[in-house]
Amino acid sequence: MVDFSAEWCGPCKMMPPILKQVKDALGDKVTIIKIDIDKNPAAANAYNVQSVPTLMIFKSGQTKWRQSGVMQASQLQQIIQQYV
Repeated sequence: MVDFSAEWCGPCKMMPPILKQVKDALGDKVTIIKIDIDKNPAAANAYNVQSVPTLMIFKSGQTKWRQSGVMQASQLQQIIQQYV
């Protein structure tokens, strides 16, 4: 899972504890990477990230799911479970 975020983004600041809950629950089934769109604009452009936070799930190099906005840990776990 990739978390596209930015330092100035208020909702983005809510995601780290949520993502930690997901990682704690799913362990090695999921890898979570955080990308700052201001420090990595090429990555944001490559995936057409228009707003933050944007979460994306990749499997075998393909985008399987994406959504912008804050989500609860339980919702994310259910979505990730579909792809592991």
